[in-house]
Amino acid sequence: MYAFTYERPTSQADAARLAKAGGKLLAGGQTLLGSMKLRLASPEQVVDLGAVKDLAGVRKDGNALVIGAMTRHADVAASADVRATIPALAQLASGIGDRQVRAMGTLGGSVANNDPAADYPAAVLGLGATVVTSTRQIAADDYFQGLFATALDEGELITAIRFPQPRRAAYMKFRQPASLFALIGVFVAQTDAGVRVAVTGGGNGVFRHAGLEQALSRNFSPEAVAGVTIDAGELNGDLHGSAEYRAHLIGVMTQRAVAKALA
Repeated sequence: MYAFTYERPTSQADAARLAKAGGKLLAGGQTLLGSMKLRLASPEQVVDLGAVKDLAGVRKDGNALVIGAMTRHADVAASADVRATIPALAQLASGIGDRQVRAMGTLGGSVANNDPAADYPAAVLGLGATVVTSTRQIAADDYFQGLFATALDEGELITAIRFPQPRRAAYMKFRQPASLFALIGVFVAQTDAGVRVAVTGGGNGVFRHAGLEQALSRNFSPEAVAGVTIDAGELNGDLHGSAEYRAHLIGVMTQRAVAKALA
């Protein structure tokens, strides 16, 4: 490591002030601390959000769930409100990483980092959630902007995510066995406004698949997915799987997610 200052604010106001002053926010540390050890990141000031109590927790708000940015994956998975309102979200959280990662990682940290193979971005985009920050509210369709890129401004702090309750939803992923990230993950949600299908692990960030959404809006069944062509030219390939293999997995995981949502 190297020399840096460490701050541990206890209020949102202090956290926002330190973030605006250039402090690097520490929400769980799964990415930031590893990056610092490898000298890929070298912040002069680290702002630990762990003591800001009002950034954590789950609450019902009408037909929606509002989950604080500092809510741990394990707490989302175990929440009775999440299990009752959006069980697919609880199931997704229970499958993130291993037990140690779920005990430390946070919803806000994952969404702010926007790793292209992370699970939570698929739920946020698939459910059409709203990212609530220290200054505004950002629709999921406007928030994710590519590889590790988001609509957040410098110093802007995620405070919560608002998830609307779908009619039905499910998430299925094919894990990369070493990292447990999604080689391909698909979140399918059927809402009153139509069907949303969000894919993670396949490109330079989470994305919606228009062809799958159109097919499932006409006929919400696994059979409808079988007729949709997944273009491998729009996907990434690496040592874990070719673009063609990922295209195949998108179809398979979508069919499984639809079947699970209907079960």
